[in-house]
Amino acid sequence: MNKKYINELKEWCKDIIIAIIIAVIILQFIKPTFVRETSMLPTLQEFNFLFLSKQAYNFGEPERGDIIVFHTDLKTSDGDEKMLIKRVIGLPGETIHIKDGQVMINGEVLDEPYTKEPFTSGYVEDKVIADNSLFVMGDNRQNSIDSRDPIIGLVEMDDVYGKAVFRLYPFNEIGLLN
Repeated sequence: MNKKYINELKEWCKDIIIAIIIAVIILQFIKPTFVRETSMLPTLQEFNFLFLSKQAYNFGEPERGDIIVFHTDLKTSDGDEKMLIKRVIGLPGETIHIKDGQVMINGEVLDEPYTKEPFTSGYVEDKVIADNSLFVMGDNRQNSIDSRDPIIGLVEMDDVYGKAVFRLYPFNEIGLLN
């Protein structure tokens, strides 16, 4: 081999190593994910491709309306841990009440323009949200396993994997999520 090819090979190796290092650093902060179910319709459709901020709550507190991905005790059909994506409805210290299709936080009806239907099924009576916990629900209230179900219950902050911040696919809906 001549010196030219060796130098070119060294440059290629250097570029590849730099690209790998950058990718590893980026993946510490951002995680790509696919939506696999319909519990967040109409906001998110099945097979939407999203980016999650894995560090969002290291720099700030969750807010009502945030869309989060969190760990659960549920299992997929393959036996793997099932993660869910839902919207934050209730924050620590608040009291949530669900009755007659309405969601109330601290006695006030919550305005929820993002839901698929204006009626929220289920009944929750004056549940105080514990410190370091969140009450979450899907936007498709009639087809969502969420904090209304004792299987999920309140989501502890330690179980939050990330906040959905950006939709990449479908391309006609690219943009920030709110």
